[in-house]
Amino acid sequence: MIEKFNGIFYLIIFIIHFIGFGAYAYQMIIGNQKFRAKFEIDETAATIMRMAGAIFLGSFLMALYIMFVRPNGVEGTWAFFNLLVIIHACVFLTNFYSIKIDKTGTNEKTTNEGIIAPIVFLVLSSVLVYGLSDKI
Repeated sequence: MIEKFNGIFYLIIFIIHFIGFGAYAYQMIIGNQKFRAKFEIDETAATIMRMAGAIFLGSFLMALYIMFVRPNGVEGTWAFFNLLVIIHACVFLTNFYSIKIDKTGTNEKTTNEGIIAPIVFLVLSSVLVYGLSDKI
């Protein structure tokens, strides 16, 4: 498995990235009520939050498929990894605008998590694209 990821470093980055995705999928789908309470989000947002969580879940399931089922591992998965980079960049930019500039819907419980998490995911996915570029 390690050779499919160009070494242990990129395998660890892959695992960290998608554990984060799994955690957000869980929080937004299963732990929705607790997640909403943490950020004082109204219950009317539950459906759209679960939709966003389903996107995390889909990517998490794809990562499990790549890691454990797909015979060639990451080989030929450039579209998936590049899409992740684009999504993370878009989420970072829109969240930065929402939290720091527009401020609609922010309150005293609003944190920088909405900015920090996508930038961390962006860095991790960019490292993966770079490190796996000969395979993907």
